[in-house]
Amino acid sequence: MTDRTRDGHTGAETAAWGEIDRVWADVLGETDRTVFEAAGWGRRAGFGRRPALMVVDVNYNFCGDRPEPVLESIERWRYSCGEVAWTTAIPSIVRLLEVARRKRLPVIYTTNPRRPDGFDLGVWTAKSTRSDETVDVNGHLGNQIVAEVAPEADDILIEKRKPSAFFGTPLMSHLTMLGADSLIITGTTTSGCVRASVVDAISYDLRVTVPHEAVFDRAVLSHKVSLMDIHMKYADVTGLDEVLSHLEGLREGLFDEVYPPAAARARSGSGSGSE
Repeated sequence: MTDRTRDGHTGAETAAWGEIDRVWADVLGETDRTVFEAAGWGRRAGFGRRPALMVVDVNYNFCGDRPEPVLESIERWRYSCGEVAWTTAIPSIVRLLEVARRKRLPVIYTTNPRRPDGFDLGVWTAKSTRSDETVDVNGHLGNQIVAEVAPEADDILIEKRKPSAFFGTPLMSHLTMLGADSLIITGTTTSGCVRASVVDAISYDLRVTVPHEAVFDRAVLSHKVSLMDIHMKYADVTGLDEVLSHLEGLREGLFDEVYPPAAARARSGSGSGSE
């Protein structure tokens, strides 16, 4: 059943405690649940009308170069989240990309290269005993988006140096130019760069939806608690199928007048940037 939020945006339900609660039910105690319910948190905000799809840091640093247990992957890729990236998130992002490109929606990627001396990351480097490893230095394979979800020539690529995709980047300027009112955010880590980007997005009054199958983290607890907190206070955490259904319901070409690559795909009769 589809409800509308008070300003007319659509959402599957306005109550906090629905099917999605099962994602974090095993880490949310009864007292904490009661507190959120009593305070009224978790109401669905609904989808926006002009969404862009964002893929946060789905590079080899965070995925590793193949599906393998996280502790094995971390031996070579210190940021790695292990096989969950390959078994769940990447296949989900592939499905979202197919629909978004067919609808000619903007697709935005982030990655996070650094200088060899790490100066541009600032004090962030102080939080790891392995920060001198070179997997995230500019030009390293680790900064490349994994091939399965690689950007196409006309997608938007944001190189960032801090957790949020917005901090110190032209992202908000691009979204303003596009007239986008919302983001579908995917990627990693749920507790780090995804959460930071969600909070900054809603701080700019963008509606945000996070399909839980399309985000991932190296720690299960961090992933679940972050999804719960995002859903309670900032954005809508939903299932992948709901997001796909919403995107399928959008008319093609919402951005053709303001985004030249979309207009070019329309003229060519292609839903993809590939020729």
